[in-house]
Amino acid sequence: MTEAATEQHRSLWGSVKPYLEKESLAAFFLGMSSGFPYAMIGATLTTRLAQGGIDKKTVTAFTLAFLVYNLKVFWAWVVDGVHLPVLGRLGQRVSWMLVAGCLVIAAVINLALVDPAADIGATVVAAVLVGIAGATFDIVIDAYRIETLKPYQLGTGSGMSQYGWRIGSAGAGALALVVAARMGWSAAYVACAAFALPAMLTALLLGEPARHREPSARKGLAEVWDSVAGPFVEFFKRHGALLVLLFILVHKIGDTLANLTFRLLFDDLGFSNDEIALYDVGVGFWAYMIGIFIGGVAYAKLGLKRSVLIALVLMGVSNLSFAALAAAGHSNLGMAGAIGFENIASGYGGVVVVAYFSALCDLRFTAAQYALISAGASVVGRFLTGTTAGAMIEAMGYVNFYLLTTVLAVPGIVLFWWMSRSGLIDSSMGTAGEVSPEPGD
Repeated sequence: MTEAATEQHRSLWGSVKPYLEKESLAAFFLGMSSGFPYAMIGATLTTRLAQGGIDKKTVTAFTLAFLVYNLKVFWAWVVDGVHLPVLGRLGQRVSWMLVAGCLVIAAVINLALVDPAADIGATVVAAVLVGIAGATFDIVIDAYRIETLKPYQLGTGSGMSQYGWRIGSAGAGALALVVAARMGWSAAYVACAAFALPAMLTALLLGEPARHREPSARKGLAEVWDSVAGPFVEFFKRHGALLVLLFILVHKIGDTLANLTFRLLFDDLGFSNDEIALYDVGVGFWAYMIGIFIGGVAYAKLGLKRSVLIALVLMGVSNLSFAALAAAGHSNLGMAGAIGFENIASGYGGVVVVAYFSALCDLRFTAAQYALISAGASVVGRFLTGTTAGAMIEAMGYVNFYLLTTVLAVPGIVLFWWMSRSGLIDSSMGTAGEVSPEPGD
């Protein structure tokens, strides 16, 4: 009995220990800083504008600031290839982390100082500048995280990054509301600018990532062009690169279509704001946290291929729960079950899929290649949602719409399964994941 208890304790400690390694803790603090700019131009700005008497059409138009994150691929090469004077002595990643962090702080403070009621145009510019600075910060943070984590830590580190992102975005949003109620919105935004510090301090404390590789020295115009095109040339030279890119583009279309319409469903089913807050925000938050932990453990135990395939199936099937909720009507138990299952699946998938995408990067071009991958992973779903989701719901109803989003998940599942069976997953891997263990294979 004692031996069994001891073995169980060791097994539990073995599952928890990877989360306490310095690289994983670093990923957590990096995630905190990555998440807060979203809150500044997302829900927080929406509340600020609404309380300032701005009309709804103008408020919703501010969501276009998020499109900047999909465009970051066009300047990500700068973070890989341009060496900063003076600060560059600290290392390529550390110097850019400090500069990008300062840019985010300056952009958030600039947004704090504008008055939407007096000059909505200046507020638009300020919000876009936060988007540009936040996207640049993300480029550096993603590169630093991938190059700091050892291959076997990619799953755990991705999970810790997701934890940090959720806490950073939620923490900044909550801090803004508390400070705004007492000291006004300008003070609230200035206070939230401090959320850039965790990533900056992490980079200073840990120093340059051990796995960072410098691209070849560049001197002339041809070499500069290589710094721009090199990351993409290297990626597309790999065996099966186009199929990998196709998977990146299609794997999350159904999930994105479904996720961006949940609030419409809840409203039409007659759920109150209190019920939405309790189940969508409350239950959803903790379910997502549980899913992240499960994802980290599954990646370590099952390996990349199996854990990602399971994630794709779970994310697809989770849409069925909302079809069931739509058919059942107003049901608190049904809403809790649907939200809980969807968030566990999303948390799990967020870890293992991000780990796979991280492993695709070449360590010489981490920033540019991960920017390409992360932008491609969301652009199709967002475009389809913005252009067709509402019309489809009106034409076919919620039940058939969510059944359709489940079907749309099938191509990604089948494609990844075929890539695994054919060996394409291994042959297309970047140097960031080339020695990643596959205990389940």
